[in-house]
Amino acid sequence: MSNKDMKIGVLGDGGWGTTLALLLANKGYPVSLWGAFPAYVEETRKKRENVKFLPGFKIPENVTLISDIHRVITESKVIVLAVPSQYMRSVLKKFKKDALRGKILVSVAKGIEVQSLQVMSEVVEEELGKIAFAALSGPCIAREIALKNPAASSVASTDPVVCATVRKIFTTEYFNVFESDDVLGVELGGAVKNVIAIASGIAEGLGFGSNTRAALFARGVAEIARLGQAMGAKRETFMGLSGLGDLATTCLSPHSRNRWLGEEIGKGKNLKEILKGTEMVVEGVATSKSAWQLAKKHKVPMPITEAVYGILFQEKNPREAVQALMKRQSHLELD
Repeated sequence: MSNKDMKIGVLGDGGWGTTLALLLANKGYPVSLWGAFPAYVEETRKKRENVKFLPGFKIPENVTLISDIHRVITESKVIVLAVPSQYMRSVLKKFKKDALRGKILVSVAKGIEVQSLQVMSEVVEEELGKIAFAALSGPCIAREIALKNPAASSVASTDPVVCATVRKIFTTEYFNVFESDDVLGVELGGAVKNVIAIASGIAEGLGFGSNTRAALFARGVAEIARLGQAMGAKRETFMGLSGLGDLATTCLSPHSRNRWLGEEIGKGKNLKEILKGTEMVVEGVATSKSAWQLAKKHKVPMPITEAVYGILFQEKNPREAVQALMKRQSHLELD
């Protein structure tokens, strides 16, 4: 099947969903980009630009802007799930009336559902049963991909044929994709790194230097890997693109929403006030709740996650929390 004959649907017209729609359209695929709000979908269709979430990039004509989710699901061979993780289940419930035989679902959401503590592959399976599924995750700031800056990501699936197919679909001259069979590890790395990025932003907002942020970064990798291993993921996955790589870009990039939120917290702003001032979903806020609960469930020490949770939801003083992290009693570094 040629690219022009394989229709791809992208569910979620945020910055990342729109970026992937552009990437796929540039490869010649006919793409349908679905948004939950019809009025904004129509505005985007007329302007051929996502002014809220990806301003400055023209949306080509082979991207159809649409608010009819059933049409997207019915017509698409590959369906990209780019909705925020906390809304994923409600969107999947709309699939019930649509045939999924022969289709591939690709999740690019980076979060853990708060109510169930499930990653997106688990939510998908619970709602839709066993289907062809892959998770695509890595160090991917949407605007940089839209600018066609060189980047790489991981795709994970339990089915090697699905994994290879998705890799081929998304790979371009500027966007390389590497295969993995560790779906849980790839999804956990992409989700929990957002919590560490908030901690990094808090440290920056407080005026702490590179040494503090580097320590949080390094210990953050170990923390994520501990949780992943306890849940059955492969420890080495967290040293790859979807773990260490994604953590690096989210902690360092000025375009990272999670780092930005942490920085605002460090400067003394209130969480509700910050979230009220942005239409962007900051995945790390909800994930800090999920990861904190998973740490307790699996009896895994996650001091950075615990500190972020305490700052965001228990009114802990950010400066005191970060300083307490840096003064923790010594123990084996690789533990």
